[in-house]
Amino acid sequence: MNYKFRWSFYMVGIMIFSLGITMTINMQHLGIHPWDVLNVAFFEKFGLSIGSWNIIISLILIVISWLFDKRYIKIGTFANAILVGAFVDFYMWLGFLPVATNTWVDIPFMILGIIVMGFGGGMYNAAGVGSGPRDGFMLSLADKLGAPVGRVRIITESIVLVIGLLIGGPVFIFTFIFTFIQSPIFQFIYLRCGKFVLKMDYTNNRTSERGA
Repeated sequence: MNYKFRWSFYMVGIMIFSLGITMTINMQHLGIHPWDVLNVAFFEKFGLSIGSWNIIISLILIVISWLFDKRYIKIGTFANAILVGAFVDFYMWLGFLPVATNTWVDIPFMILGIIVMGFGGGMYNAAGVGSGPRDGFMLSLADKLGAPVGRVRIITESIVLVIGLLIGGPVFIFTFIFTFIQSPIFQFIYLRCGKFVLKMDYTNNRTSERGA
């Protein structure tokens, strides 16, 4: 396995994924992903930063997942927990992304942000060094309950959404159509990038055998 390539691929995916999150947060009046609703709600209620709450919640989910099933926790899972929040704060600090204009112009930018998230998420998952804390949590919970992952995801994200809404997080139309845009892009990129990563592993192994 070409670990150097996989980790480089993973890092690029994380950076793109975090960029997409930041883009959507900048247009939060249109509604954002349930987990980001929670992060923004905690930020507005208790301070710190949006990225910091992303890290805190991710680490809590890793601990719970570890107690349920250690199989889904890898080094990449811990890296994801820290890096996504750090990059989101970094992008927001740079301030180079467009901010909300409260006009129709915000809608295509929100859609672009969701597409970027799906692209980056597919990339870093295809690297195979560890799923994200939220995915690991839902997979381990599904195994623990003996329930379908899809059902567990819907219930979990619905609970997260309600908590975020009660705290005062930004919930609107895009919160409910987020998954319908992001998921197909994620799946497409994940499958394509997965094949590419395996091809690079094969090429690297062939090169190593010739040099041996």
